Amino acid sequence: RPLCARSDGEARVTRVLRERFPRASAIRVVDISGGCGAMYEIHIESEDFREKRTVQQHQMVNQALGEEIKAMHGLRIFTSTPKA
Repeated sequence: RPLCARSDGEARVTRVLRERFPRASAIRVVDISGGCGAMYEIHIESEDFREKRTVQQHQMVNQALGEEIKAMHGLRIFTSTPKA
């Protein structure tokens, strides 16, 4: 696969997450499937996650990526809130 395909997938997922989590202080999306777009690792730091359990935070990310997830085989999600 050409390098641009991997970058396009990461950019698409990042764009969706930025729209859904506008208060995010950090969003990092990495294609960990060797560039085929089948599995991503996502790191998001956002105030939206404050006072929510980890499972709730991950559900929020899954809901935001509803359409994109249909084409994925796996997803690793890491969420956090900004340090005070």
